[in-house]
Amino acid sequence: MEEYLPVLQNTALFAGLSAPQLLEALACLGAQKRSYGKGEAIFHAGQRISCMGVLLCGQVHIQREDHWGNRSLLAEIGPGELFGEAYAVGEEPMCNDAVACRESVALLLDTGRLLASCAAACGLRAQLLQRLFAIFAQKNRVLAQKLGCLSQRTTRQKLLYYLSEQAKKAGGGSFSIPFNRQQLADYLSVDRSAMCAELGRMRREGLLEFKRNRFVLK
Repeated sequence: MEEYLPVLQNTALFAGLSAPQLLEALACLGAQKRSYGKGEAIFHAGQRISCMGVLLCGQVHIQREDHWGNRSLLAEIGPGELFGEAYAVGEEPMCNDAVACRESVALLLDTGRLLASCAAACGLRAQLLQRLFAIFAQKNRVLAQKLGCLSQRTTRQKLLYYLSEQAKKAGGGSFSIPFNRQQLADYLSVDRSAMCAELGRMRREGLLEFKRNRFVLK
């Protein structure tokens, strides 16, 4: 576990904790380290979970598939980020899958122990709960941004909205996105071929330039 302490100390949940404090909190939360192969599900839609995950290395996609196998990519999780926390603190089953999209290692934390009083980490409990609440708030803001993107009517409008938000996040018109073309199409809920054709038209019109996942907005 020691090799992942720097990652954990940079997470929103554990930032600022000393190594002894962090190890104490992990023991209190019954932390379990798990490894996952590419394409392996960490959580399944329909599953009731009592643990939230912290990704230590690799990459996880939060996605949903309908009855016919059409996939929607809802979020990408990178090292140090939490996932599954909204379902780990309630009784509703997961409505999405959490899938490792490459070799990944995650830490599973028992949220029931966090919500119950614990003598071993009582000094940290209130601090961790406050941070978890802040994480919920931040993810709600991200969800609101995605809803704004999906509310756009056309493929072009969705692309422009998404790329504009990425430019704002990067602080300029040159940036990289975390998705390949199929993943971007899944995220925007559009047809991949139609999206690629629209990107080509936008480039010919001088609106943007791109190479793989690197974009420059004109």
